Amino acid sequence: MTDRTALIGASIFSALLGIAVYFDFIWFAVLPFLILLSWWGMKRMDLFIGAILISVPLSLNLQEFSDTALGLYMPTEPLLFLGLLIFLFRSLKGWPVDKRLFTHPISIIVSLMMLWMVITTLTSFDPIVSLKFTISRAWFVAGFFFFLGHIMLHKPEYRERMVMLMIFPLCIVIVYTLIRHSEFGFEKHAGHWVMKPFFKDHTSYGAVMAMFLPPAIALLSKRNRPTLTKVMLAIATGVIALGLIFSFTRAAWVSLVVVAAIYAAMRFGFKLKTLVGIGVIMLALVWTSKDSIIIELQRNKQDSSDNLTEHVESISNVSSDDSNLERLNRWSCAIALFKERPITGWGPGTYQFVYAPFQKSDLKTIISTNNADGGNAHSEYLGPLAEQGVLGALFMILLIWWASKIGFRLWRNMKDLDDRNLAVSVYLGLMSYFIHGVLNNYLDTDKANAPFWGFLVLLVVLDIELKQGGDSRLLKSATQ
Repeated sequence: MTDRTALIGASIFSALLGIAVYFDFIWFAVLPFLILLSWWGMKRMDLFIGAILISVPLSLNLQEFSDTALGLYMPTEPLLFLGLLIFLFRSLKGWPVDKRLFTHPISIIVSLMMLWMVITTLTSFDPIVSLKFTISRAWFVAGFFFFLGHIMLHKPEYRERMVMLMIFPLCIVIVYTLIRHSEFGFEKHAGHWVMKPFFKDHTSYGAVMAMFLPPAIALLSKRNRPTLTKVMLAIATGVIALGLIFSFTRAAWVSLVVVAAIYAAMRFGFKLKTLVGIGVIMLALVWTSKDSIIIELQRNKQDSSDNLTEHVESISNVSSDDSNLERLNRWSCAIALFKERPITGWGPGTYQFVYAPFQKSDLKTIISTNNADGGNAHSEYLGPLAEQGVLGALFMILLIWWASKIGFRLWRNMKDLDDRNLAVSVYLGLMSYFIHGVLNNYLDTDKANAPFWGFLVLLVVLDIELKQGGDSRLLKSATQ
């Protein structure tokens, strides 16, 4: 940027700021930033997406400050909407991103997922609600999957940077939360809301930290990293781990235990098909013994507690823990909704508005509601099943399969140790969300969408390089 351009830009900004102050319309001062971001979106997508990534952990939901029904995350969602418009505009001039992304199996699944979401919006019980939901998902996918993937294909250094751009702002939120939590003696009840207004509750807060912990460890373990960066990453990793403990998020803890088991299996050389086979056998055994298992679980009377040991024990309490019982209620409603409309479902984003009449009296709890204000299906699989029919859940299962297939392939075949660690860490972070998704779903929030689609597309980018061969990361495996 030349001095003349800088002078002109500063003059325009000063003039607009003066007009905003004079007419008492402060929002007018944001216009220069929007112009700059729009220019970045057309010419410097890396800066545009980087600005959004930094803002994701620090974004605020408008519903936290008013009674508005508009659940908009500021400033990330308006910026992502701008990114979606840029994506569509650039599409008219040709492919807006590297064509290699569009032909990868995961990209095809994501594209079909979006297409099916559009179709089920047209058949929705409430098309307006579904349209809003679909547009919101579209800007998350365009920004955090396609644009970010294009950048990482052409700027390899952005792969680590993508993670760091979110980790360090996230640590600011965690420190803020821990300070507030300390004022209440780190007791469990306060741990449910002290992360507001940055996160809506402790469960989404814990899920996001669980996603970032494996990549943070991988980045910290990289060799030949500058001392200052290593110190900052060490602090960040410790902060995330501490925040995760005091989040009292049982599902996040469970997801990391399972992720650790997956990593151990990878280290011992287990193949994906072997693990899937073991998983199928275990599920079959659980199904055949479900009656005795349910009886055993009902004997657990330990409710959630400030004591971490007792809190862990309460995970399997389906006799008196209201949080666990309400999940059973929501899952039952999701299955009932699916049976009513098995092909196209009730429409994206409609679950909370239609599930109330499907609640069974014997499954309702003291936290059940009929007012469409109690959240969603609490499952990343049953929610889409109810809202988009059988294909809605199938697409999520296909994403798990392909992400795992690529994660294991990269672990087995990448030569560079640091690159391999990064690849497996984002896979494990992604798997923590897929596991967590059995009990909760957060892909209606920017804070979960950014790492979810970002980690997924990073696996795609690394897989594209692996298939092309000749890359320094490729290891000629004896198994291939």
